[in-house]
Amino acid sequence: MRFLNNIIKTLSSDGMPMDIEITDIFLQDKIMQNESDNYRKTGTLYLCATPIGNLEDITLRVLRTLKEVDVIAAEDTRNSIHLLNAYEINTPLTSYHEYNKVSKAKTLVQKLLNGENIALITDAGTPAISDPGEEIVKQCIEAGIKVTSLPGACACITALTISGEDTRRFAFEAFLPTDKKLRNRILDELKEETRTMIMYESPHHLVRTLAELKETFGGDRHVAVIRELTKLHETALHMTLDEVIRYYESNDPRGEYVIVIAGKSMEQQDEENKRKWEEMPLEDHMKHYENQGMDRKSAMKAVAADRGVSKSVIYKQLLD
Repeated sequence: MRFLNNIIKTLSSDGMPMDIEITDIFLQDKIMQNESDNYRKTGTLYLCATPIGNLEDITLRVLRTLKEVDVIAAEDTRNSIHLLNAYEINTPLTSYHEYNKVSKAKTLVQKLLNGENIALITDAGTPAISDPGEEIVKQCIEAGIKVTSLPGACACITALTISGEDTRRFAFEAFLPTDKKLRNRILDELKEETRTMIMYESPHHLVRTLAELKETFGGDRHVAVIRELTKLHETALHMTLDEVIRYYESNDPRGEYVIVIAGKSMEQQDEENKRKWEEMPLEDHMKHYENQGMDRKSAMKAVAADRGVSKSVIYKQLLD
């Protein structure tokens, strides 16, 4: 038996302070138990990754969780029922999608607060990645509800791994916005991106998007255009934008696409910066640094570095 001894100060009847030792049996355990009981009263939201094409691409943990939770929230119940039937999962389904995500999330959060456990699944892949699931995750966090993610298939990562592009640094853009102004703004921001970029696109808009990417990055930019990931007719084209555009002039796009775009190389950046400085009059280039407080000698050194030449070359050009 464990005891927690506490010494408290109190006043005697005549007003004189005295120490009283009290023993509260299992006080710490009671506090911890109460916290644990309160925590258990709240359910857990499980983000369950589902196959992106091949039904075998699902983990044992996800299958067990889908069977054990009280309800499954699915992006499209008509689509998800095929997966559940394939694995003989009879858990009740409810819809949760882009058009009801705010109101339905509130309803589901209340169920979680009442102690129910809920699994969230998307049509394909990992919930909350370019998906309405991010809304219910935010609401759960605000409500103090535990959220856990059960890893599995994710189209952007799967495509990246077979793209042949740099995988150390990458930016995920999902579907480009349909709003023309916002779309152009994002493309403009991506012009100088040095990381590998990943985008999703539907077959109906693929050709238009490839043309926009060519305008943004140039026709010689390397891309991987991957369709029908994990399915029987999975295809990956490793080409320049010019080449892939020509390919789809004679081949109709079919299936869902992931486009992986090479980032601007450091060498290309350096070359562009060098050309920019070389186009500037030498004295203007010098003033650029002198106006920042550099002395003449330091400015010459900085200008030489920008132009990829020695300081003596700059000195000679300034004298001429």
